[in-house]
Amino acid sequence: MTVMAILPKLCLAAALSVTGTAASATTIEVTIEKLEFRPAVVTARPGDTIVWRNKDVMDHTATSKGSFDVVIPAGKSGSTVVKGDGAVDYYCRYHPNMKGRIEVGR
Repeated sequence: MTVMAILPKLCLAAALSVTGTAASATTIEVTIEKLEFRPAVVTARPGDTIVWRNKDVMDHTATSKGSFDVVIPAGKSGSTVVKGDGAVDYYCRYHPNMKGRIEVGR
């Protein structure tokens, strides 16, 4: 194998090792059903995407003050990308008794 054939692969490997989360980011699904986030607690890493799928007949939100405010219409979905470390509590602005938590670690 020539240097010219190996060089692009080495560049890609170097880029992925520097960025880290781009290669390992995942999508985590949370279902909204019967006025509950299911599961109520999820574990994620920075760069992961949380997708909320609303199976209720009413609109909801996933709101964390200072972090995100996602409106999720009935029968639709909404998402956010996880940033930072630590635990992030969220709730529905329309139904404040609906609560969830994202535990973020590396």
